[in-house]
Amino acid sequence: MLVHESEFVQSNAVVVQGGSGVLLIDPGVTVSEIDCLANDLRELGESVVAGFSTHPDWDHLLWHTRLGTAPRYGTARCAATIAEELSDPGAKARIADHLLETEIAGQVPLELLGLITGLPAETTHVPWQGPAVRIIEHQAHGPGHAALLIEERGVLVAGDMLSDVLVPMLDLDATANPIEDYLTALRLLEGVADDVDVVVPGHGSVGGADQVQERIDRDRAYVLALRNGQDPADPRVGPSAKPGWEWVSDVHEGQLQHPTQRDERDGAPR
Repeated sequence: MLVHESEFVQSNAVVVQGGSGVLLIDPGVTVSEIDCLANDLRELGESVVAGFSTHPDWDHLLWHTRLGTAPRYGTARCAATIAEELSDPGAKARIADHLLETEIAGQVPLELLGLITGLPAETTHVPWQGPAVRIIEHQAHGPGHAALLIEERGVLVAGDMLSDVLVPMLDLDATANPIEDYLTALRLLEGVADDVDVVVPGHGSVGGADQVQERIDRDRAYVLALRNGQDPADPRVGPSAKPGWEWVSDVHEGQLQHPTQRDERDGAPR
């Protein structure tokens, strides 16, 4: 298994090698980085036989012609979410406009964005001829979010969870109880933690077996503090934040002040 890290918010693309090719998870982010990934695979003599998007955020839905025409999968809810978004002809233009505010403006391939096949709800593993990859679906962070456990290799691809640089980012507008959804997801990941030797977050540093439970505990403590309107004392926000990642504190403040969270803390109906 290989990890290809983007310079843009330490985005991680994951390559799982199988007998007849590779499973490519969340490739990105710029054209030059995907070119680099494609070149690396060519030098290894590997082709892409399947793709998977962990959740319906634009940076996890990218693809390029150089990666081939392999089937690309996601959970049914993930695929339905992005299909609905892309049914609006202006959706890609809005993403491109959003990226104008970043250092990767004009560098992200959006032509094949989100062209994924939703797997039936009862699907437990990614359908490909390679190591068994278990799908752990939950509703934290985004609709139909999936973590993937590469079982025989003890690798957990966590999507946008268990990061050492990003705090938990709740899907505050899409679910009735985003706090409980997040806590439920953490319990699901905790249920496989003993089988994990390596955790790969969607953004941030790869962690070893000794960090899996630590990251789960830290994310849980943050979410509980958010629910209680408390200072999370989290190293990812405030003065202790990693240089260049100070904006994560703004994300935290936005979540703390979101009406959904205030209503929950005050006991008001939502």
